[in-house]
Amino acid sequence: MRPASSSSAAAINVHGACPHDCPDTCAFLTTVENGRAVAIAGAKDHPTTAGVLCTKVAHYLERTYSEERLLHPLKRVGPKGRGEFARISWDEALETIVRRFTEIASSTDGPEAIVPYSYAGTMGLVQSSGMDRRFFHRLGASILDRTICSSAGFEGYKATIGATVGTDPEQFSDARLIILWGTNPIVSNLHLWRQIQEAKRRGAKLIAIDPYRSQSAQKCHEHLALLPGTDAALALALMHCLIRDDRIDHDYVARYTLGFDALKARVADWTPERAARITGLATAAIEHLAADYGGNRPTAIRVNYGLQRHGGGGMAMRTIACLPALTGDWRHASGGILLSTSGTYPMNTAALERPDLLPNRPRHINMSAIGNALLEARPPIRALYVYNSNPVAVAPESRKVVRGFSREDLFTVVHDSFLTDTADYADIVLPATTQLEHFDIHKSYGHLYVLVNHPAIAPLGEAKPNSEVFRLLARRLGFTDAALFESDLEIARQAFLWDHPRMRGVDWAKLLERGWERLSLPEPFAPFAQGNFFTPSGRCEFYSETLAAQGIDPLPHFTPPHESRASAPELAARFPLALISPPARNFLNSSFGHLPRFREEEGGPRLELHPEDATARGLADGDELRIFNDRGEFGAQLRITDRVRPGVAMSPSIWWRKLSPDGRNVNEVTSQKLTDFGGTAAFYDVLVEVGPAG
Repeated sequence: MRPASSSSAAAINVHGACPHDCPDTCAFLTTVENGRAVAIAGAKDHPTTAGVLCTKVAHYLERTYSEERLLHPLKRVGPKGRGEFARISWDEALETIVRRFTEIASSTDGPEAIVPYSYAGTMGLVQSSGMDRRFFHRLGASILDRTICSSAGFEGYKATIGATVGTDPEQFSDARLIILWGTNPIVSNLHLWRQIQEAKRRGAKLIAIDPYRSQSAQKCHEHLALLPGTDAALALALMHCLIRDDRIDHDYVARYTLGFDALKARVADWTPERAARITGLATAAIEHLAADYGGNRPTAIRVNYGLQRHGGGGMAMRTIACLPALTGDWRHASGGILLSTSGTYPMNTAALERPDLLPNRPRHINMSAIGNALLEARPPIRALYVYNSNPVAVAPESRKVVRGFSREDLFTVVHDSFLTDTADYADIVLPATTQLEHFDIHKSYGHLYVLVNHPAIAPLGEAKPNSEVFRLLARRLGFTDAALFESDLEIARQAFLWDHPRMRGVDWAKLLERGWERLSLPEPFAPFAQGNFFTPSGRCEFYSETLAAQGIDPLPHFTPPHESRASAPELAARFPLALISPPARNFLNSSFGHLPRFREEEGGPRLELHPEDATARGLADGDELRIFNDRGEFGAQLRITDRVRPGVAMSPSIWWRKLSPDGRNVNEVTSQKLTDFGGTAAFYDVLVEVGPAG
């Protein structure tokens, strides 16, 4: 449907899609009266959304109509970091950006001294990866490696499976055993939780593997609290037991896998006793898990990104992904493993992003190490254009990130809907639209439907979508490439390979009218029932020639975390607690973290410790804490609970720095060290000590 006219008297419903970094990518309807959005609700006809929105998006109108919305361009008038700005016109803002970009591009450092910085503030393909890529390619800016969340898991999973394709989430309800491995779907995958609860009602057993007894783990039959970063060791022991006890599907292994004999030799000495010493689990618990997994068909494993945010995260994901092929769970639509459904969508990435516009081969900057890059890159980063992200809050090792953003010689533009921690350091701030104010098209990483988002209302104030700003900048820079001036609708039409078998049943006109269309897939969908993996061999690759060619061990193995008692004993003697910082229930990364409703619900920064660890430090429940290591420190209130295992600390995140009591957050202590695959930030690979504040 088209957006409501400001003069419209009758209420209309406009189809939209949730843009935020969540696998559910909900379809919703916005009710508009007289040009104003008055209600938002989940689409009842969408099979995944089924009329239900999470509490955050259910209150999305509070975000759109917030008194804190940025509605006009601003320029900095005070010191960087103070958030002192004056209103300016769009003409002045654009002319300033164009002048500075032109000066930098024509200098000896060249255009690669300009760096875009964005991630998943919106997941829409037009506003997150369409016109922006085209513009910065044509400009010749440095290429940003967008690694901060999931790249390690993606690369590890693909080394085994070939693509991020897995169990259809709608089929989980028919599984007999469901293993939630490093995931808390009540918080981060709500609509899959509905399927899991239905499976439980039908008699399925639920097992959670997580260092923390999350909301989801509390509702499972069993919870295995392993030490952070030891997931691969547990998976290797499970494979040892499955092969030792002959609980494997020999026919499936013979037909559809590669390298079984080498895998068998690799796991021969990965006994439960060995894994118990590494994971902190009891040997009997590992044996029991192996018996459950080997004895229940179909079993569905849901893995998530928390388990790959450590030094060996990519290999951990690869190793776990081997399990369903051993047991033949892929024969069943409700068996197998799910990391992401994103690889199921036939993308036309070249048409969407237009890498052919690159005039040269610019350098790459890893967003996970932006602190180091801003301080050390050569040639130096002289301009930063930030959109769809809030790096001062979310990037690791905040002390360096803040130092980098504080450079007086760094020209920074931030395009956002709110004055974020990052915007406080900007020279120019541009007002961005919210999802109710622009067009986009979406895939998902938690279901199998293409969705469109129609603008429900006109942009508030002078807000503009990303795509429009890049068109305006391209015109003022004198670029003439037609690809830089295509409409949002034209870009959306180019995002997918429409003649691909999985897209042929997706009708464009119906998609625009209904708001969503399912990919052309069998129902039920069992992607690897007869092999046909997306690997070079077409088989599930226990042995990967691709990894071998890269100088990486071609077989599953365990890589310990960067920071742990085993890998860094001297460091652990000073900082003995392993810190993890999973998503707070009321935030989504740093999105929603500034809105009063959600801050009040969350209560304030907190750190959870096991009673043993609190007693050993003379701490009491409710104490104000100092959490620290050599990189920095932040404050939080103590909550003593047995939901976290001894030796582990948990702090829900991400709090905006300027909205935290001490002006800091957990990323003061996180590291810019990277994962083994994909260059992902090792957010959950952190050792700290805690003590009383002050």
